[in-house]
Amino acid sequence: MTKAEARRSLLRCAVVACVVLPATMFAPPVTADPILDVGGDVGVQADNLEVDVAAGTAVLTGKVVLSKGDMTVRCPRVDLKFDSTPHVRWAKGSGGVVADVRGVHGEAPEVELDMVKQVLEMRGGVKLSRGQGWIQAEKATIELATARVTATQVKGSIPVPKP
Repeated sequence: MTKAEARRSLLRCAVVACVVLPATMFAPPVTADPILDVGGDVGVQADNLEVDVAAGTAVLTGKVVLSKGDMTVRCPRVDLKFDSTPHVRWAKGSGGVVADVRGVHGEAPEVELDMVKQVLEMRGGVKLSRGQGWIQAEKATIELATARVTATQVKGSIPVPKP
């Protein structure tokens, strides 16, 4: 595999991880769609990409923008760790992650995805809103296999229609 092919392969893995991360964070309530459906084309933009093949790491920095269908994710930095396959094993979005998908707007200072454990964790003040409803939490954890969500220090407002 040439160095250029290795970089393209790693960039594809980076894009998949970046898409999986926000797609699982800001998805609407569970429907028939699988949580980790990342098939299809993904648009990616970043000011810089650094890949260390020997170390199994990659970093996207600058104005990182990921888009897939009706989802758009923005953040200043995404760090990745991958194995020799190369499959992404871990990803972290930092510097303020903002995502919009299917009418849900989400923000978190930091997001971490552990693909081995199948766990996604948002930290540092999570904010989710849709229409007039919103929630805030200090931390939210999503088990990807079961879609189980746990959150700490939660507050919010859920609109109730008038009778």
